[in-house]
Amino acid sequence: MPNTFRRVLLAAAAMAPMMGGYAYADGLISVIVTDPANPYWFTEGEVAKATAEKLGYTANVAAHKGDTNTESTLIDTAITNKSVAIILDPANADGSVGAVKKAIAANIPVFLVNAEINQEGLAKAQLVSNNAQGAAIGAQQWVQMVGEKGNYVELFGNPADNNAATRSNGYETVLTQYPDLVKAGREVANWDRAQGYKKMQSLLQAHPDIIGVISGNDEMALGAVAALKEAGKLDKVKVGGFDGSPDAVAAIKAGELQYTVLQPVAVFSQKAVEQADKFIKTGKTGADTEKQLYDCILITKDNVDKMTSPFVFSE
Repeated sequence: MPNTFRRVLLAAAAMAPMMGGYAYADGLISVIVTDPANPYWFTEGEVAKATAEKLGYTANVAAHKGDTNTESTLIDTAITNKSVAIILDPANADGSVGAVKKAIAANIPVFLVNAEINQEGLAKAQLVSNNAQGAAIGAQQWVQMVGEKGNYVELFGNPADNNAATRSNGYETVLTQYPDLVKAGREVANWDRAQGYKKMQSLLQAHPDIIGVISGNDEMALGAVAALKEAGKLDKVKVGGFDGSPDAVAAIKAGELQYTVLQPVAVFSQKAVEQADKFIKTGKTGADTEKQLYDCILITKDNVDKMTSPFVFSE
């Protein structure tokens, strides 16, 4: 495990609440994320697991990698293992509804993190980043970096994830205010660095005069940075990301990435487990609403040193 990721465990332990006693907190909390090969989802899983263990539960982390069939199988496993709660980053806004219903039918409460499903009233809570707010502050910073005139391209995330459209729409709302900024192309790169690299190569061939790349997440942005470096164009094309990943933080420090938008994944992953714990003990989550939005933070060269551990910003 990379040293950067080990620090997640320390951060998670530090953030997890201190309890006076664990006598009545036990059982398994199953945590299901997308893909821990991505540091964002790794952090999501490890913080949730560490928080659950701090509260006196056992916990395990599994990954569906965006496949709803795998997700359904993992839900079956959580049911078989008699989980007392499931923390789930859903694979698909529509396709994951059935998996959530299956857990509920087995009397296991489900708490969604990072991504939503397109049906309310099933999960006990849906805790997500305020993607519209994050996209707006990211796009505003992007304009400051690239200027108000020229051609640019966009890297779009997984179309099955509502976050992809929300961020893209947020970018559009800001950037259409600048009529001399022209979106010359857009490619779907599914949150993936390798796909971001390949799609950036294609976009460069089709649009060699671009001045900037706005990306739906850091992994795609870092793929674009690699392609631009290879083409000798990184000094002329500015790239912006979204997530606040450790590699993005390093790229900002190196002057290769203009900014990232930090999603407070370490915060809402912890909160999801705390709400699960409260629900198990009292029948209520303690939250006012099912859907809960957590504001994002713009990270630039001016405040990047305040990123004290993976996905943790310290004032």
